[in-house]
Amino acid sequence: MRSTTLTLINPLGLHARAAAKLVDVAKTFASTITLEREGQDVDTKSIMALLMLGAPVGSELTLRVEGDDEDAAYEAVCALVEAGFHELDEE
Repeated sequence: MRSTTLTLINPLGLHARAAAKLVDVAKTFASTITLEREGQDVDTKSIMALLMLGAPVGSELTLRVEGDDEDAAYEAVCALVEAGFHELDEE
C-alpha cells in the first residue's frame, strides 16, 4: 500500500468538476484508491462520496492506494491533485 498527504491547491477545492476528473482517473485502475479528510474515508471512484467530503482549497487529504497497479494509480492521482486538477489557469 502507498499513502501520502495531499493539499488541495485549486481555488474551488474538490468541487463537482474536480471530483469528476478524479473519478475518471481512478476508474482506469483496478487498485482501491481512497481519500480521507477529518476521519472520513471515501472511495475515489464515487463522485458522490468525493463531494460529501466538502473539501475546500487548502484541505489536506490522505491518499491511500492498494492493489496490483497501485504505483501507477498513486502517481496518476498525485499528479492530478498537484496540478490543481488543471484549473489553476482558469478564472
